[in-house]
Amino acid sequence: MRKIFGYALPVLSVFSLLILSGFLIVSRLNPVKLYKVLIIDGQSNHRNMKEGSVLMKGFLEETGLFTATIVTAPKKGENMAGFNPSFDGYDVILSNYNGESWNRATNDAFEQFIQNGGGLVVVHAADNAFPNWEAYNRMIGIGGWEGRNEKSGPYVYFDESQQKIVQDSSAGKGGSHGYQHEFIVKTRVPEHPIMKGLPAEWLHQKDELYDRLRGPAENMIVLATAFSPLEQKGSGRNEPILMTLQYGKGRIFHTTLGHENYSQKCIGFITTLQRGTEWAATGKVTQKVPDNFPTASKGSAKP
Repeated sequence: MRKIFGYALPVLSVFSLLILSGFLIVSRLNPVKLYKVLIIDGQSNHRNMKEGSVLMKGFLEETGLFTATIVTAPKKGENMAGFNPSFDGYDVILSNYNGESWNRATNDAFEQFIQNGGGLVVVHAADNAFPNWEAYNRMIGIGGWEGRNEKSGPYVYFDESQQKIVQDSSAGKGGSHGYQHEFIVKTRVPEHPIMKGLPAEWLHQKDELYDRLRGPAENMIVLATAFSPLEQKGSGRNEPILMTLQYGKGRIFHTTLGHENYSQKCIGFITTLQRGTEWAATGKVTQKVPDNFPTASKGSAKP
């Protein structure tokens, strides 16, 4: 039997197996980190809010990267002073909330969580909330309704002819939308980890297309836009759809998509939510773009 360095080949095979076994043992002792997400809901102008929270919890957990917990704020008119969720131990807060103001202690804890490096994901009507909470408006960048106007900040949109973001400070309301319809989402920052590998254009399922959103718009990158057509009672402009922001050490992903459950079942919504949440937690995205991601001419949704 041939020998190498005094060892027979079968012995080397056993040695290799021992190394492999050790690797497997170490892998079991050091499993992949699960990022903890706290989903906040409760009050909303959307009747399907609770179902949406459950859907998003499932979308996140199916990646194998997250474990999500839903906490529900009191109903309107109930004891909001007693709403004091603990943010300790979480990596990301996902807001699916649009309602009455929280108490000062909860606001302070929320601000500290983001300021110190916690992630935040803002979904659809959550950017309507808290018009008078300065820190929150800096976190979300732009929002709508609830009395927002030029005093809240500029109207932000994308000018196709100039290929740049415009901040319009002229007088006007903050927040509107036309009829629900399918629309094309255009990638504007293809090199960003959330958008890398996604099509330049993709067809989103029937949804509200928010327009005329206003806010501080500081430390904000508009990742994707959608054109809001006048014939659908829209703005006639390219509106921000997906955004990232920085607040202190915290990373924020803001999506205006997801009005209805059928909107949230769009593979485009699901994928960008999953990737945006990972980015908010880590600053990176490891997830692959699914094969059934929508194209510019063909939508795709979960049954």
